[in-house]
Amino acid sequence: MASHRRPARVTVLTAAAVATAAASLGAVPASADPGAGTEATRARVDRLYEEAERAAEGFNQADEKADALRRKVGRAQDSLARGQERINRMRGALGALAGAQYRSGGLDPALVLLLSSDPDSYLDRASALDRATARQSAALTELQRERRRLDQERAEARTALGELERSRAEVARHKRSVERKLAEARRVLASLTAAERADYERASRSGGRSAGPGEELPPPADLGPGDPRGAAAVMAARSAVGKPYVWGATGPSGFDCSGLMVWSYRQAGVSLPRTSSAQRYAGRQVPLSQARPGDLVTYRGDASHVAIYAGNGQVIHAPYPGARVRYDPVNMMSHVTVTRL
Repeated sequence: MASHRRPARVTVLTAAAVATAAASLGAVPASADPGAGTEATRARVDRLYEEAERAAEGFNQADEKADALRRKVGRAQDSLARGQERINRMRGALGALAGAQYRSGGLDPALVLLLSSDPDSYLDRASALDRATARQSAALTELQRERRRLDQERAEARTALGELERSRAEVARHKRSVERKLAEARRVLASLTAAERADYERASRSGGRSAGPGEELPPPADLGPGDPRGAAAVMAARSAVGKPYVWGATGPSGFDCSGLMVWSYRQAGVSLPRTSSAQRYAGRQVPLSQARPGDLVTYRGDASHVAIYAGNGQVIHAPYPGARVRYDPVNMMSHVTVTRL
């Protein structure tokens, strides 16, 4: 998903703000440009797509956190089961020791020795019993320690489960936010005429190409002697051109912006973080003038959109719902950051 504004479109946003303010006061200037309403609608759609993309980024972050918590809870539950088995075995062993001790008799040891017909045999048995008692004491200490450890693990597991539930709720909240923004954008687009929608699509592409059926892709850039992993990732992204934007998806049939980066680099044997904000810091940052094919290019101050540099001043990215993976100019948005893995 992308906000397809360039710095040159600041005037569009300004016009949108003025039109919105005027409408809220119920007074539209008589000299207003007849096309201002359409421009304001386009600006509003762009803004909604940008807000939806930020919400989608929050969804990806929350979903990644939920996955990590699910794994943590699973490990905790496995450890609890093993700990309970250990405690059960220790209890069984202690029970056997206690039974043997009980069967040895409850008389005072000195009296038993006095009455015994075989003092040497009794002393052997008493020595063995003393050793058993020592083992029993040690086993009791170990059992108590194990129970305390298990209680701590149970408390940690309960905490992790609570975090998981909160994270699931956060995932659902971000999902609802994305869906609201996208539904509103569809409603706004539906208010345009067919010609206006077509004009919006052309303007939003920033000169990009999605290579429809029968069209040829732009010729591949010279990847040069750079990182072979970056070259492989570019070739993977190139193979995805024309696939639909699907928020939350990491391919192979659909992608969101950061999902396309994850999938492309996975084909090159490299694991990337799931979110575009984390991808910005997945390597070292280099000047835009030194960008080479395979570098990640993030946009906006919060890095809520990401693309892969394909060479010749072009990036490949998944722009926004309704669009397909395509080429666009590297400077299509503001706050460009280039990251080399």
